[in-house]
Amino acid sequence: MGLLLPCPMPCRRNKEPKFQPSSNHLQSELSNASLSSQPSLPSVPSLAPSSSFRKQAPAASEHQCSATLKVKGNSSYISSLAIAGKLLYSGSSNGEIRAWNRDPNNYVNVTSTDVGDHANVVATGNGDAVKSLVVLGDKLFSAHQDHKIRVWKIDNNTSAYYSTSGKLKNKYYERIATLPTLNDRFTKCFLANNYVQVRRHKKCTWVHHVDTVSALALSSDGSLLYSTSWDRTFKIWRTSDFRCLESVKNAHDDAINAIVVSKSNDGFVYTGSADTKIKVWKKLRAALQVNKKHSLVQTLEKHKSAVTALALSTDGTVLYSGACDRSILVWERDQGNYIVDGDDDSGHMVLKGALRGHTKAILCLAVVSNLLFSGSSDNTIRIWRRSSSVTDHQKGYSCLAVLEGHRRPVKCLTAVVDSDYSNRNSDHSSTSFLVYSGSLDCEIKIWQIRVPFL
Repeated sequence: MGLLLPCPMPCRRNKEPKFQPSSNHLQSELSNASLSSQPSLPSVPSLAPSSSFRKQAPAASEHQCSATLKVKGNSSYISSLAIAGKLLYSGSSNGEIRAWNRDPNNYVNVTSTDVGDHANVVATGNGDAVKSLVVLGDKLFSAHQDHKIRVWKIDNNTSAYYSTSGKLKNKYYERIATLPTLNDRFTKCFLANNYVQVRRHKKCTWVHHVDTVSALALSSDGSLLYSTSWDRTFKIWRTSDFRCLESVKNAHDDAINAIVVSKSNDGFVYTGSADTKIKVWKKLRAALQVNKKHSLVQTLEKHKSAVTALALSTDGTVLYSGACDRSILVWERDQGNYIVDGDDDSGHMVLKGALRGHTKAILCLAVVSNLLFSGSSDNTIRIWRRSSSVTDHQKGYSCLAVLEGHRRPVKCLTAVVDSDYSNRNSDHSSTSFLVYSGSLDCEIKIWQIRVPFL
């Protein structure tokens, strides 16, 4: 009998209006019946031609799986990925964080039986799944199912990773903080108005997450860390001293699964939830808002099931959302300004259409340059390109490739431009990308994608 793994995020709306513990969100498996039966938003127009839905990748792009990484005998699925410098960090369902050399050439002569010797365990939680990883300088932030955020000091002395036999050895990073910090909890415990009701007979201070911390994101300047939770809140932490600055209570009606923060300094924050909604937040500049807290700017309602993934274009003008309804919705910034409480903003998002092709829930999204990468419960990864030359009736999206190889749902993705490709090849007619995918099959795959210039 195969191993039954719990659903990695809430995919069904919780009808109970009050807070429910995280165990209730893990009741359902990502089953074929429950996901295939959900509608794929037929009323939303498609942005890619039907020919791009073909299973075979167009000849215009080349792709290959360069390496498959798995620790021998490890039955923990990959729940999060992050890239920092020459390292790829992976978080697992058993709470382990591992560091891998992200260069696929490092695994050319490595067989599947000893690839685990190239995975260094750098940190462990309390055995609970690592839901999200972000890196800021020499700090690694990890979000966990035990309601905590942990901060690790990255040790860049790579020579200390190897034993005399040349194999990687476990070298644990120092844990420098657990959020909320003891000082943060202590300063909030004396005043009654610092406490919030989390269950019928339980209260805690507002700096605590009281359910799985599902996602992390950094502000454009790295000064702020944003965290979302299945407790329906998102919080803002100062990265210099790890103090919790703000908590947005009841931000959604159900578990929050995803968050992205604009890197274009416009201050917009987007959250996606199991309540099927995407919400847009911002600190408004209005004179009446003395405390400078995040305010709700817009609610995007078109998905018919849980929103599971969000991604933003580099300039922050295009938002992509994935959900259990199998569609990726494309939202674009309205060029016209509008007024919110005296604040002049051009952040209104308008639905442009959908990208279809996946046959089951969308679980993760990543954007690099003009490419969008989507991972799904159908075990595949799709690569979408947004053309720079668009017309009014056709927005120029095409599916360049369908990456097949994982045997279970693709839970997490990250991607970068392969900067070494141009150094290795004299042909400058294409761009190369490295895509890293983590799956419930307990494997990480490294894909090399070569895309010709338009």
